[in-house]
Amino acid sequence: MSAAQYPAVSVIMPVLNEERHLRNSVRHILEQEYAGEMEVVIALGPSNDRTDEIAAELVREDSRVHTVPNPTGRTPAALNAAIKASHHPIVVRVDGHGMLSPNYIATAVRLLEETGAQNVGGIMHAEGENAWEDAVAAAMTSKIGVGNAAFHTGGKAGPAETVYLGVFRREALERADGYNVEFIRAQDWELNFRIRESGGLIWFSPELKVQYRPRPSIRALAKQYKEYGRWRHVVARYHSGSINLRYLAPPTAVCAIAAGIVVGAAVTPWAFVVPAGYAAAIVAGSLPAGKGLPLKARAQIPVALATMHMSWGYGFLTSPRSLAKRVIASRRPAVREQTV
Repeated sequence: MSAAQYPAVSVIMPVLNEERHLRNSVRHILEQEYAGEMEVVIALGPSNDRTDEIAAELVREDSRVHTVPNPTGRTPAALNAAIKASHHPIVVRVDGHGMLSPNYIATAVRLLEETGAQNVGGIMHAEGENAWEDAVAAAMTSKIGVGNAAFHTGGKAGPAETVYLGVFRREALERADGYNVEFIRAQDWELNFRIRESGGLIWFSPELKVQYRPRPSIRALAKQYKEYGRWRHVVARYHSGSINLRYLAPPTAVCAIAAGIVVGAAVTPWAFVVPAGYAAAIVAGSLPAGKGLPLKARAQIPVALATMHMSWGYGFLTSPRSLAKRVIASRRPAVREQTV
């Protein structure tokens, strides 16, 4: 194809406190091997670091980069603001700590054309910049850490319930009226659910890869996974039948370990077999996950795994029904594509 035949692309970025990675993330976008026209719209939340300053520098340095305000700081509101401010027929979501592979956009546009999908996405390829982040990345890309989720561990190309980030046809986003702002987390899943409900195709391909920078501390990782669990329970209440054994494993583990500790302390020390068994399992599971990593990183993988499992499970168990009720009340009916 000539440059004129490549559809123009809008890259949208919800950003909050991303001074560490924003410049590099935008660089990976602007250096894409893509012949078509491109714009980058950064939706700026109320950051308390140098994010706004860095974004202003990027705007001055490249005319393709623009910013819009997102005073709420919420991801779905940021995405909607960026979509509204953008112009092109293909919309690419990128987070402020995501690094696109060099041919990501070109490959995604080709897949949209080949498959007829409304949204295509690929692998969330976690990579760290220090021992702790390497340990988290290993946990996040292992089956003992995240189960069989294709966008974490890879898999065959094909239809999917949801994908990481996503490259959309603008008309699909407009028919869906954008992201549901009530979904502070899991907004991708909810939007893709409505696209599928309206007859659209969501397509996963391992050809698409985005480098992801893990959370830099145990506390940040715990907060992230607690929110994941909390909102996955909202999704389960929002859409009955969407839960499976993979999602029930962390809350089951939390309950079993808590019961083992209480019973072990109050009744019989034999009950400590449960938490001890879990500890042994994650240590054993961390060995293949840490293959090739330095010893300092390998030693921290069990900590990362336990943080992810326990935080996700706790978030799932404590997710309030009132949150799900509010989200369910905001549900929008699917709007099917008009055919002539």
